Amino acid sequence: MSKFAQVTVKNNRYIFSGDFHHICPNQPIRDLDNNGRLTGITNPRDMTYVHSYGGEAVFFENLSRGKIHGSRCDNPECEFTGTVYLPFRIHCPDCLAKNTVIDLTDICKTSARIHTFMVCERSGAFNTLAKPMKFINIEFDGVATILMSYLSVGEPRIGMRVKPIFKTTDPTYTILDLSWVPEDTQKNQLPPGFSFG
Repeated sequence: MSKFAQVTVKNNRYIFSGDFHHICPNQPIRDLDNNGRLTGITNPRDMTYVHSYGGEAVFFENLSRGKIHGSRCDNPECEFTGTVYLPFRIHCPDCLAKNTVIDLTDICKTSARIHTFMVCERSGAFNTLAKPMKFINIEFDGVATILMSYLSVGEPRIGMRVKPIFKTTDPTYTILDLSWVPEDTQKNQLPPGFSFG
């Protein structure tokens, strides 16, 4: 029996344990209109990928705690010093200095509004969001960038005020731990595992 793949870090090195690759038997693909003639094979593989967050780990870790962190350029020599970014950026795109991590939770809770949106009826492989997916681009007061996310409750409208919700129960430590709802949404309307933070 295979052991679940797990990774930890010790002495600045990844330590891998368990099985990361599972090879499954190939299966023939037959053309039923031509006497079952062989036309190909499936080539199934089950792999565990390792994604390193590096300097962005603080953003994903804090989503599970009901917090949204962005970053700000504090380089006094930068032409755009003081610029605030969400999504999180490790470095200033203008001067390349390392940005300062800042807590934007209150700004997100009080000033978030839908800039644009799109509703998708179909999804790609490995999608875990309910369909139709209501993707929204969100703008915030004092933030230079726009965040793409998804609306969990209600129907999106341009200019709609929204507030963040967080997957604090069994978080995935991905961007899917952050979603948005209309500002008048009540706690009992939230999806399972989500809270207001």
